[in-house]
Amino acid sequence: MSIHDRIEEIVKGNDVVLFMKGSPLFPQCGFSSKAIAILDHLNVAYESVDVLQDMEIRAGIKDYSDWPTIPQLYVKGEFLGGSDIMMEMYEAGELQELVETESLTKTA
Repeated sequence: MSIHDRIEEIVKGNDVVLFMKGSPLFPQCGFSSKAIAILDHLNVAYESVDVLQDMEIRAGIKDYSDWPTIPQLYVKGEFLGGSDIMMEMYEAGELQELVETESLTKTA
């Protein structure tokens, strides 16, 4: 399976995926930490992929999205952006609206 196919399987197989450095409990960069904080604040159910654990994914995700930085957020198979775009969307209320519209919150 090619790296593109592996990434596509992860992206298409989960409603929300964050490709990040580290894990939600131990983010390894400030941008990944900011992305986790936003998702957790919105109570979003998401999968995370630690790109530091897989160099093929770390390089491949940048080609897959045509986006040079990590973290990268995907919702319903669509690339949304990195932590700066997440913050802009959050501040504008767009991310909360997307979470509600797509029913992406964690269930109790």
